[in-house]
Amino acid sequence: MLKIENLSKVYPPSETALQQIDIEIEKGEFVGVVGSSGSGKSTLLKCLAMQQTWTSGTYRMGDHNITAQGWSGKRKVRRECAYLEQTPVLNVHRKALKNVLIGRTQQTPLWRMVTGMVRNDDYMGAMDTLERLGLLEKAHMLTSELSGGERQRVAIARALVHGAQVLLVDEPVLGLDPKSAETVMNTLRELALKEQVTVIAVLHQVELAEKYATRVIGLANGRIEADVKGRRLLQTEKQRLSI
Repeated sequence: MLKIENLSKVYPPSETALQQIDIEIEKGEFVGVVGSSGSGKSTLLKCLAMQQTWTSGTYRMGDHNITAQGWSGKRKVRRECAYLEQTPVLNVHRKALKNVLIGRTQQTPLWRMVTGMVRNDDYMGAMDTLERLGLLEKAHMLTSELSGGERQRVAIARALVHGAQVLLVDEPVLGLDPKSAETVMNTLRELALKEQVTVIAVLHQVELAEKYATRVIGLANGRIEADVKGRRLLQTEKQRLSI
């Protein structure tokens, strides 16, 4: 589904963040990206979301050469890939359901952003998604009243309702208590395994990647130093990653 060839990212004047990254990611994979601080994890995620410009490289999504399509390629990525930050960007003055329905600016018709009106089919679809993520009883609560883990799942529900096929998630459980973290990680794993949503998650705790991801990619100094099917990393692999 996603094919990245020779991705490099250099920040001016000469800070190299990523070097010659080659990855193929299939539909329905849950990829955990690990590495020490400054290894390039978050930069990689932002490049995949087209939140950062590429210094060089080729990006393919299915049959589409994104880098060759210019603006339309970026639009396709931003339509089909949802980039979820460490702290979900939600309107805390709206209810969880409204946050899911209104969605992100580039995915939502202007009239809906202005009026807040939704069709009945959209309403039912959002409620179904919230139910799948264990949030049905929270649908009519203000987002400010939800826990950190519940907000993260609201952000995931919003992405799914608005058509995301790929979730690019940066530290989804940072600052959460163990129970909430487990719920979020199980949610991501089930979306990948049962619904064939592709999940790429940057994870600070390598143990979470080993336990939940179907594939673990390790970065060090902007390069891929490990790429294995979901399992515990060997001590030698951890040493190469400095984790």
